[in-house]
Amino acid sequence: MAKRIILAGVLGAIAMFIWSSIAHIVLPLGEIGIKEIPNEAAVLESMKTAIGDAAGLYLYPGTGAGPNASREQKRAAMQQYGQKLAANPSGILIYHPPGAQALTARQLTTEFITEVIEALLAAFLLSRTRLFSYGSRVGFVIVIGIAAAITTNIPYWNWYGFPGNYTATYMTIEIVDYLVVGLVAAAMIKPAAVTS
Repeated sequence: MAKRIILAGVLGAIAMFIWSSIAHIVLPLGEIGIKEIPNEAAVLESMKTAIGDAAGLYLYPGTGAGPNASREQKRAAMQQYGQKLAANPSGILIYHPPGAQALTARQLTTEFITEVIEALLAAFLLSRTRLFSYGSRVGFVIVIGIAAAITTNIPYWNWYGFPGNYTATYMTIEIVDYLVVGLVAAAMIKPAAVTS
């Protein structure tokens, strides 16, 4: 059974990787909810000047408490934060200094390894069920995908203001990821007959 789980996980990950590639490269799904910054050149120059080489995840506006603030200073800054939000634009920024690359071998390898782990976990969980019909086994893996899709996408929409159409699209991509894993794993992993 362990060999079947591993094979189902690897083949499921390949199917997931193919679907994700289609969703992001062939279909326009990877672009939904994403906009380009107006007057981008001025904004980019301003970021280079202000942030320089300090890559990171930035929240703006900041609370103003500073990195070494005491608990009391942080609490006082948070009391004023509502006013700061009301008077300024807000959001999050993932910043990389000049020189970043897209679609590198490392990124694609990391993505595939992540999908292998996801598919192996789904196959393992499926192997622990007593679901006898193919459809129920596929459905089980889809439910795992729904849980995975909700886990970060809804909180990011709720707390950070990710666009609703972006959130819905990425949840759909992830659920279909698990659908394709389920189609593969459910065909390969069948429960043993129940003995009394």
